[in-house]
Amino acid sequence: MFRSNVKPFAEANGAEKVTAPPRRPAWRWLFPLAALHAALMVPLSLLALFHGWDILSQLASPAAHARELLFGFALAVIAGYLLGPLSQRQQVGLVGLWLVGRLGILEWPGSMLATLADALFALWLAGLLVPRFLAAKKWRNRVLSPLLALICLLAVVTLTWRYLDDMPTTAPLMHQSVLWLVLLMTFMGGRIISPAVNGYLLSRYRVAGVGVQPQVESALIVLLGLAPFLMLWAALRPLAAWLVLAAGLLVLWRVLRWGPGQCRERPDLLVLMLGYSWLGIGLLLLARTWWMPEHASSALHVFTIGALGTLSSTIMLRHVILRARQRPEAEWALVPLAGLFATAAILRLWALDAGSGWLVILWCSALLWSLAWLLVAWRLCYWLARMPAGRPVPTRPRN
Repeated sequence: MFRSNVKPFAEANGAEKVTAPPRRPAWRWLFPLAALHAALMVPLSLLALFHGWDILSQLASPAAHARELLFGFALAVIAGYLLGPLSQRQQVGLVGLWLVGRLGILEWPGSMLATLADALFALWLAGLLVPRFLAAKKWRNRVLSPLLALICLLAVVTLTWRYLDDMPTTAPLMHQSVLWLVLLMTFMGGRIISPAVNGYLLSRYRVAGVGVQPQVESALIVLLGLAPFLMLWAALRPLAAWLVLAAGLLVLWRVLRWGPGQCRERPDLLVLMLGYSWLGIGLLLLARTWWMPEHASSALHVFTIGALGTLSSTIMLRHVILRARQRPEAEWALVPLAGLFATAAILRLWALDAGSGWLVILWCSALLWSLAWLLVAWRLCYWLARMPAGRPVPTRPRN
């Protein structure tokens, strides 16, 4: 093959070759920090709510507790998973803003600075992620763009609660935030589980799985995209209940079609499907609460403890283990973690009807949640320490 002997123009003129600054994945910092944050935040919330810790006054309401877990913890996980490699300046800036933003739960003179940092983190994240998905060809992929923009916007809007006290819109807006996060977990969970199961079935049985199931995915996007708007009007809430009921049944049907019985040798895939099933269970409970005068927190905690805890912890661990060029099914902690999150969710639901012992049960649920996230943080650090040196690990490895 012909090879030119002409040197590049820059070299021929004595210019030094410019080397691009190194880029590092955001999850190296955000995943362990998010796990530690989740472990600490729930016990701190209980101390603020029921034991009068004045220094944690910004956590002394259910809405503030929920906001910190949704837009502190969950938003950090979203950022770590979706951002990909960043320059050192971007990484330091984003992680620094997130850390300062977490100080907003404290009663201290710099609380306004923490609030500003929290808002800037959400806006910067939206600026990085939203344009990326606008270029997608399929409408189902483009849905991520407005969905992420809305979640980041809610992260900023809900910061005003710290200065405007409790408002009539506080509870509905928090419920809206959970529902949009449920839609994101439903979409992203399906996109993660489907190729992982499909790859395993092809390698193990030489048979392709059902894949993403685009018709089911489209129906879930429509159902879960309409329900949050319809639930705002009492007259339309029964229709919203039918929509989330249909979505819950579709989620459980989707899990069955993935074939969990064929994945008995892959605990990581089974735990992912369990986390996805929690979404379906939560949607069924939510439909019931919209039909009957029950406390909506039962369904919301199925989403935030069962689904979010199981899915996010497993996704983070698989993500890091795969990039360490190891096998995620060999991670012994996945099944115990699923058990801890399941027990914490069940205890949280039981606390609503536990009579005089409700606070003890609530603390048991919180401590199991914290134990699970401390275990996640330890295993993340374990695998991060075993990352191969030298050539960067591909950001999208095979399952």
